[in-house]
Amino acid sequence: MKQADILIVNARVLTLDDKNPRCDCVAIAGNEILFAGAAADAQAFRHKGTRIIDAQGASVLPGFIEAHLHIFSGAAELEMLHLTGVSGFARLSELARDYARSKPEIPLLIAQGADYTILSKDEPVTRHHLDRIVPDRPFMMFSPDHHTAWANTVALERAGVLRGRAVPVGNEIVMGSDGLATGELREGAAIDPVRALGGECRERLGLETGGEPAVTPSPAERAHDLATMRRGLAHCAKHGITSFHNMDGNFYQLDLLAEIDRAEGLPVRGRVPFHMKNFMKLADLEKASEMHRRYRSERLRSGFVKMFMDGVIDSGTAVMAGAYGGPPRKNGDPLFTTEQFNEIAIDVDRRGLQIAVHAIGDGAVNSVLNGYAAAAKANGKRDSRHRIEHIEVVLASDIPRFAELGVVASMQPPHPPGTMGLPLEPTLGLIGEARFPLAYAWQTLREAGARLAFASDWPVSDINVMRGIHAAVTRKPWKTGLPEQKQSLGDALAGYTRDGAYTEFMEDRKGRIAPGLLADIVVLSDDIEKVALETIDQMTPAVTICDGRITYEA
Repeated sequence: MKQADILIVNARVLTLDDKNPRCDCVAIAGNEILFAGAAADAQAFRHKGTRIIDAQGASVLPGFIEAHLHIFSGAAELEMLHLTGVSGFARLSELARDYARSKPEIPLLIAQGADYTILSKDEPVTRHHLDRIVPDRPFMMFSPDHHTAWANTVALERAGVLRGRAVPVGNEIVMGSDGLATGELREGAAIDPVRALGGECRERLGLETGGEPAVTPSPAERAHDLATMRRGLAHCAKHGITSFHNMDGNFYQLDLLAEIDRAEGLPVRGRVPFHMKNFMKLADLEKASEMHRRYRSERLRSGFVKMFMDGVIDSGTAVMAGAYGGPPRKNGDPLFTTEQFNEIAIDVDRRGLQIAVHAIGDGAVNSVLNGYAAAAKANGKRDSRHRIEHIEVVLASDIPRFAELGVVASMQPPHPPGTMGLPLEPTLGLIGEARFPLAYAWQTLREAGARLAFASDWPVSDINVMRGIHAAVTRKPWKTGLPEQKQSLGDALAGYTRDGAYTEFMEDRKGRIAPGLLADIVVLSDDIEKVALETIDQMTPAVTICDGRITYEA
């Protein structure tokens, strides 16, 4: 009989396995679950070298699967100025000046998490505001969604965009009546010239270009990047995460993760895509196939293609099927034409790869579903599990198509306005009341048969899974009479475990606690079924186990 390396006792185990939903003990041997059942029966697996973890009556769950994040850029941002929840010019000024004084050596000061309404509901940020705070050094701050940034005059001038510059469709350097940039930059091509003042951001290449570093990083630069990546992985493990689906990618990120895996074993399993940009050629998809051929272990895998169809609601770059709410404004531009996207979807699907597309507006979601339908028609229907990321607004006629096409709804409980400290405006006003029933429509999609996978989109939102679960189970309608979109505790937990595993074709290896599955487990600080729903966000992981190794211990 095999003996246990780790024995978790005195636990309230929620296995997410329908055959054995609950037990009180889990035994682990090597990197697999050996036993999940009654404590009395588990003693047979115990020997003198077994590590005993006393859960003290707390919940034990499958390790969390974070189905949408950006590991490299999230790790890099851990050391930047964070403005989440900051309001008013005085407080913004105080924090930014303190940060500038603490970082005299860096060429570009960057802050993250500035609400669109950080000054007030009615006063948009301009370069003049930022000039009053940091007049003599390049300074840029990002919105929480990372799709809009604001820069001061010296940053705009040194980047060569103060007087404007041609940018691709879907991007904008907002210009003022004086013929100069206001300081607001929408989407990557408008933001990148300013960001470049800080040097090559290797952590952003997988998102911005989908390509590799222009110059091979020096040993010191590579060591810096490895340290950054390790910091991000440790941050994931601290929050009970044992797997992540990265939503940007290149060979460089895969290579860094592979080096860490060879050196000490990854503390979190990773899945990294090829990022297909709208300026690429169809032949570039051969790189996606090569990434899939090279990286397909249980700890580090590729096998999918990420794309962006639109931007975000707050900057007006999301593609809506009709007009935005509020005063008339320009609709967002799709980043791929219908013909271009359909051609790519057909080719990716033909290669046997999965597709994941950022689509926030209902017009963008409709276009992506049409592309997936075109792929199924061209190649024959298969178990493709193509995904749509975010789906912040959806057409009523598109709701049943998720189940019909087998498309996974990859959604983020921290994202609805009013959740986790997010302001209601300007998002709700831009969505418009007529769309409220179909905005962030988790339960509506679920009841129509769609499979949902949950995540944070870190660093866009806090990676803390307990806060994400709390957001899912406590969400309140914005007005009386709207459909209830909050999730049951069971569905929320499945969205962060079992359904995430399904989304990456790994449901036979993880996402549940059952003998023979990979030993990816999180022990919580309390019993999640006994605490009040309103206090779930106060719970924390006590122990994280990935691949049979303890990767975090409080």
